[in-house]
Amino acid sequence: MLAGILAAGLGLLAAGCGSPGSAHAAAPAGQQRSATFIPATATAAASTDRPTPRGTPSAGPAAGQPTVIPVPPPPGRLHQTRALPSADTRVFRAEMTDLWAAVVTGRASLAAPSFFPLAAYTQVKAIAAPAADWRSRLFGDFRLDVAAAHHFLGRGARHDTLVRVIVPAAEAAWINPGVCYNAVGYWHVGGARLVYRHHGQLRSIGIASLISWRGRWYVVHFGAVLRAGAGGVVDAPATGPGVPGPAGGC
Repeated sequence: MLAGILAAGLGLLAAGCGSPGSAHAAAPAGQQRSATFIPATATAAASTDRPTPRGTPSAGPAAGQPTVIPVPPPPGRLHQTRALPSADTRVFRAEMTDLWAAVVTGRASLAAPSFFPLAAYTQVKAIAAPAADWRSRLFGDFRLDVAAAHHFLGRGARHDTLVRVIVPAAEAAWINPGVCYNAVGYWHVGGARLVYRHHGQLRSIGIASLISWRGRWYVVHFGAVLRAGAGGVVDAPATGPGVPGPAGGC
């Protein structure tokens, strides 16, 4: 792997379902453009003006090991803002580097800083025991989806390289409080794409749902928002970069 590569019921409604409607506000016109970036190296992607979280690897990977870049601690205990996230930031690139490291190793814990923060989720969800729901269902599904993506890549996954990440920024929408059992609003975008190279062939898989907290994107549903069974899901695998989206959801 190239070192430093980057870029029904109440439970089913948590943090990412529904259809576009009057409760959704589109992204500002000046920012309605799909964001595509080429992953930076570990050195370039790691921000020098932000703190490094404790226990997060900061050095380059050993031979044959995936790159993991320190991600600043999520400000989950602070209140939400209306800041629209960008996919063209060092922090987001670090998040996606770590998500890819999780996929190629099958270790979801490597991408924990890229996942929607527990402290923020307890503010967002107007449900009983949101912390328990985050632990048992939301992050539990993420673990299953990472394992499914790792299995999908197959043998030699550590040699697959992330080429870029495509975020359909034009489809981002603000989700108002009161939608999908949410007490706090946030930005949502569905169908981002992880584009990677496998044995020289360009392939991609989707990220079902990204939502914001204080101007940063986080993964909240990786393989699927709604699922028919108890197993992990790989979102829209495709040869080539695939098609971002669809829009909608919450």
